[in-house]
Amino acid sequence: MIRHARPNDAPAICAIYNHYVLHTTITFEEIPVVACDMEQRIATVQEKYLWLVYEENGKIIGYAYAGQWKPRSAYKHTVETSVYLAPEEKGRGIGRHLYSELIAELRKTDIHGVIGGIALPNEASIRLHESMGFKKIGQFIEVGYKFNTWVDVGYWELVL
Repeated sequence: MIRHARPNDAPAICAIYNHYVLHTTITFEEIPVVACDMEQRIATVQEKYLWLVYEENGKIIGYAYAGQWKPRSAYKHTVETSVYLAPEEKGRGIGRHLYSELIAELRKTDIHGVIGGIALPNEASIRLHESMGFKKIGQFIEVGYKFNTWVDVGYWELVL
């Protein structure tokens, strides 16, 4: 079941996200996020945008959200999106299902552009974005440094 995130989803979302914080370069955060901070992030996003969760048998196993791309007012019709899954749930199509629902919801709003930033390499995320109609628009070289490694970030865009 896909639904809008609730404040009490924050601990489950942290459990998913913090795996990526601690073990991957997919996110450039380096310190695990605590539930009260995640609850605030969810609330901030939901003031204007969307945060969805995928719940199965009462357990959150993935989430996707659309948030502010840049703070200047002319960017107000563009969002940046993210999708995260519990590591053991990868490969079941849940990410595609979440992203499809998120994009369908965004199409009902005044959002015009959707941007996905992908720390590279990440073939699974590239496949997901491109299967949803995103096109690669650029790549920054060595803009992140995590686990003693320089990381590139590519950007994919979908115009609604």
